[in-house]
Amino acid sequence: MPVPSPAGEFDPVKLETELLATWKKEETFNESVQARKNGDPFIFLEGPPTANGKPGIHHVVARTYKDLVCRWKTMQGRFVERKGGWDTHGLPVEIEVQKKLGLKSNQDIIEYGMETFNQACRESVWTYEGAWREMTERMAYWCDLDDPYVTLHNPYVESCWWAIKKMFEQDLLYLGHKVLPYCPSTGTSYSSHEVALGYKEVEEPSVYVKFKLVEDDASILAWTTTPWTLPGNVGLAVGPDVEYVRVKVTKNPEKWEGHGGAVVGEELILAKDLFKEVIRHHCDEIEVIKGSQLVGMAYEPLFPGAVERGT
Repeated sequence: MPVPSPAGEFDPVKLETELLATWKKEETFNESVQARKNGDPFIFLEGPPTANGKPGIHHVVARTYKDLVCRWKTMQGRFVERKGGWDTHGLPVEIEVQKKLGLKSNQDIIEYGMETFNQACRESVWTYEGAWREMTERMAYWCDLDDPYVTLHNPYVESCWWAIKKMFEQDLLYLGHKVLPYCPSTGTSYSSHEVALGYKEVEEPSVYVKFKLVEDDASILAWTTTPWTLPGNVGLAVGPDVEYVRVKVTKNPEKWEGHGGAVVGEELILAKDLFKEVIRHHCDEIEVIKGSQLVGMAYEPLFPGAVERGT
């Protein structure tokens, strides 16, 4: 079968770059905004990226959706200014600079010089501004990057305080408590967004722990995937309708090596359904009880004195 001859040469990249050049020369984006300045405003503020990190394909996807909405509203005659912005605050910036300078803790930063460190952070946030601007223009994402809001600039900071003041005057603020992830090296809390920036799946050790009951010879056998929380442990959870079995060790396990374990004569309480999966020793069953029968029982702390004992 003969291959048909092309009608002409088609270079999509050349076509796109020439169109972008025409838009830039004729200031098409600005003209599209100003032509609708008397229309009803549609407020759009760019969810600001941090320019000390390179843009990725996921940024292209997100900005495509943003651009679709703004162009749609523009076509409806709305006044859409599309304010660009840069996120120049937060732990991601500081941590990146700490890695670059080899600073491991707050004390290292203090010794290095707080003013010098802050200046290094200010310079760091613009590392990849050129790459961000190139990506933005190349994908034809219309956004005002010539007059952006910058979170480290005083006018922006003062605008935030102004907004908080207005909320305070309208009695919209309250004092409360919230549990947040904490970074021991920087001595501050993380926001959920900052945690997500460095999220990755890792394997962590899990442990089986014996909690010796008070006024009883048995120990509750529990499993945790967060062993670092054990010094602060103050309670165990049981299912009120779950069946638990109390067993007595009669013989050491065969062909098993591992840390810890139990000695002959020791009594353990654990979920009945998990007995065969967890226990490697030879045991005799003493009794089966409901979780509700364990409620209210006390056990000896794993780390005496680490947490004040309640009454």
